[in-house]
Amino acid sequence: MATNTLQDWFQAPLGQYLLEKERSYLDDVTPDIFGFHALQLGMPDVDLLRESRISHKMRVASGGQPDLFARCHELPIATQSIDLVVLPHVLEFAEEPHAILREVDRVMMPEGRLVIVGFNPWSLWGLRGTLGFSGQQPPWNGRFISLLRVKDWLALLGFDVSAGRLIGYAPPFDNERLRRRFAFMEPAGDRWWAVGGAVYMLQAIKRVRGMRLLTPAWMERAAREKALIAAAKRDRHDAKPAARLRVVK
Repeated sequence: MATNTLQDWFQAPLGQYLLEKERSYLDDVTPDIFGFHALQLGMPDVDLLRESRISHKMRVASGGQPDLFARCHELPIATQSIDLVVLPHVLEFAEEPHAILREVDRVMMPEGRLVIVGFNPWSLWGLRGTLGFSGQQPPWNGRFISLLRVKDWLALLGFDVSAGRLIGYAPPFDNERLRRRFAFMEPAGDRWWAVGGAVYMLQAIKRVRGMRLLTPAWMERAAREKALIAAAKRDRHDAKPAARLRVVK
């Protein structure tokens, strides 16, 4: 089935198969991420933040029907204002994927959460794209970026990878009946060939080195008093053996 855009491909049976797995993962992860503002960059016709408890959610893209029309590497959003960003299949179709990550880093709050969804080049799906069986049709015309390279980019920006997993181990057959015959590869792949999943789901936390969290004055005073009491107890404990030794002598 010929498709013109990535969005069209996700409406086809093979795309639906993968989208169901991606949504299942995000529906499980996003409710545990809290804050005030969340962004979904790309795939504006699919709500991947539907289970998020964050009140203000916005889908951003340069086409389709987003809430905000913008390019992902030039976001009209204030610096350090976003608590959660979801990047579904954006980096592999961008001319400068690292520029998008830099822009995401700019708009995210310290300790904000980033979830990246990307096609894995070290999989049967990546092999199909490399061999060129589907010409220039999405998603096979994308430049699939390895998980290790994405981790390197995140580390350079100061992100800590906190969790993740790979999904989709069945071969990328367009024929649904043929794909079902290989359904046994799903549990087997997750157990024996974890690096071969079609898509990786990566979670990262934005760290700000040297940042000091401000606490109320009464909490600081209580901490100092607790430290002084503990020090006094140690001094008394250390002094007793010395006194006993002097008496014995």
